[in-house]
Amino acid sequence: MQLVGVRGVAKVFANGVKALDGASLDIEAGEFLSVLGPSGCGKSTLLRLIAGLTPASAGTIEWPAGKPDLGFVFQEPTLMPWATALANVELPLKLGGVARSEREARAAEALDHVGLAGFERTWPRELSGGMKMRVSIARALVTRPKLLLMDEPFAALDEITRRRLNTDLLELWQRTRFTAVFVTHSVFESVFLSQRIAVMSTRPGRVLSELAIPAPYPRTEAFGTSAEYAALCRLASAQLSEAMAA
Repeated sequence: MQLVGVRGVAKVFANGVKALDGASLDIEAGEFLSVLGPSGCGKSTLLRLIAGLTPASAGTIEWPAGKPDLGFVFQEPTLMPWATALANVELPLKLGGVARSEREARAAEALDHVGLAGFERTWPRELSGGMKMRVSIARALVTRPKLLLMDEPFAALDEITRRRLNTDLLELWQRTRFTAVFVTHSVFESVFLSQRIAVMSTRPGRVLSELAIPAPYPRTEAFGTSAEYAALCRLASAQLSEAMAA
C-alpha cells in the first residue's frame, strides 16, 4: 500500500538556489527505503518537504490514506543538555499533553528498544556520540509513528559505531515495522539497510533511478562481507555515478 507519493516536487530557496526540480518518489507502507545521493543534491530538503517542515515551490506531496504520525531524526542528536535521557525522550509526549506516569513509562520503553535501558537518568554530556543518537531515535519513536524520516543520522560517527547502529536500527524496524526513509550518501550503508534505494542526481535534485535490494532480513555482519553484498554495492555505485554525471 502506498503511504506517500512525491509528485514533481521543486524547491527554490529565497536566495535563488534551486534544491529540487521535478522530484518524484513513491513510498510504500512498511518498507525501508534509502535516498542515496551526493552531498548537496537536495536529499535533506526532500525529507523536510515530506515531513512538512518546509513548503514545496511546485509539485505535491500526496497521502493516499491520510498523513500518518511521523518521527524525524536529524543529522545531530539535538538533545537538551539540561535534561536527562528520559526527559529528552519524553518531551514529545509532554508537549502532547500525555500524563507524566504514562510518558515516563513510554520513554523508558523507547530507551530500552534502542539498547539504553539503565541510562534513563544519564545526562547528555555523559553519553557517547552513538548513545546520544540512540536517545534521538528513541525520542522520534516514543510517539509510535507510522513513518520515521532519518536525515544521515550516523554520518558523523566512527565506522564501528555506525555499523552497530545500522544493525540495531534494522532489528528495531523489523520488530515494530514502521515505514523508514533513510537519507545517506553512503552506498555501503544504503545497500546494507534497505529494501529499495532511490538514487538522486546532483542539484537540482531529482530521483533518476531506483534499485531493489532483494537480500533477506535479518542482515548480519556476514551479509556485509558477502559476495551478494559486494555485487549490490557495485550496482548502487554505478547508478550513483550515472546520476552524478546526468
